[in-house]
Amino acid sequence: MTHDTARLAAFYREALLRDCVPFWFPRCVDTQHGGFLHCLDADGSLLDTDKSVWAQGRMSWMLLTLFNTVEQRPEWLAWGESGLRFLEQHGVDKTDPLGRMYFHLTREGHPIRKRRYAYSESFAAIAYAAHARATGHAVSAERARALFDLFVKWNFTPGLMPPKYTDVRTMISMAPRMITLVTAQELATNLGDDATLRGWRDRCIEEIEKYFVRPELQCVMENVSPDGSLMDHFDGRLLNPGHAMEAAWFIMQEGAFRRESRFVELGCKMLDWMWARGWDPEHGGIFYYRDAAGKPVQEYWHDMKFWWPHDEALIATLMAWRLTGETRYAAMHEQARLWSFQHFADPQHGEWFGYLNRDGSRSTTTKGNLWKSFFHHPRALWMCHGMLAAETPPA
Repeated sequence: MTHDTARLAAFYREALLRDCVPFWFPRCVDTQHGGFLHCLDADGSLLDTDKSVWAQGRMSWMLLTLFNTVEQRPEWLAWGESGLRFLEQHGVDKTDPLGRMYFHLTREGHPIRKRRYAYSESFAAIAYAAHARATGHAVSAERARALFDLFVKWNFTPGLMPPKYTDVRTMISMAPRMITLVTAQELATNLGDDATLRGWRDRCIEEIEKYFVRPELQCVMENVSPDGSLMDHFDGRLLNPGHAMEAAWFIMQEGAFRRESRFVELGCKMLDWMWARGWDPEHGGIFYYRDAAGKPVQEYWHDMKFWWPHDEALIATLMAWRLTGETRYAAMHEQARLWSFQHFADPQHGEWFGYLNRDGSRSTTTKGNLWKSFFHHPRALWMCHGMLAAETPPA
């Protein structure tokens, strides 16, 4: 490990354990009703007591992953188990014949909203898998696999999920494929790999490359027609650079798992194209949305700078450098790191603000809501530290 690499590894460890984790814990642990209160303002004060089911699963996974890989702190295990108990007691719709989960709950666990898609199940699955690794509990391993099976069944069985649109203009999206990929990776890491998990990973990478990675446009689409053809409409031209960079590192990670250079090359290509599309040359930072044809984007927040695409860019650029040894990726990583920590970080209270205007000024003081919780940012810090601290040097 070089001096510079060691310094950067220490930077990320410090940001994780002394800045990010202490902002959230123990203040967000709901000692009265279980789970986590994650809708927080800049100073950690509570903005709303409602609970996202996504957040309960994601935060439990993050805590249990830190327990498994950083240090076996008993409080991390206890807090993660609190999140899982809350999910088990309140997250599942007991009237649903498939056992699908809610999306939005009151503090006490009463259901407010259930969405047509099934991402709550995927985030719960990875949390149970991490718990199985932490404790050796077979019940958690079985629950993780059952939730994964439900997630893929709901997303990939034709006609099972209620359609979002009529059949006049049907679309398929990259999101279910990329989340299936990373969920299967997490289960393989924590429970052991098998042919079923590997088959889903192969299928999802194949479909992402076939339908959404478009060499003719040098971009990664969010939505296409079921046959892969492009649609010249707002939704059909939509690009989400942060999403694409996240999918890129999922695929690169699979390449590292399996020693498959073609997956690394595919992920790097996706990163290159969407960095070029997404980086703001005037103000810096990553645009939220772009249009594949360079036309105006329908969503009014298209030029804002959200926290999570920058976290995904940190992971993707560093992973590309560690796997290829190409110094341009190290330069891209440093560019993203300097801009992000200059604009999102809060030296006074810790953590990152979630939402900036295009010029990098703060749009809101929010650090936690139904979408932002203890997940994207700590995951990026944890992964970047882990890559930099690894004994294996870049190729």
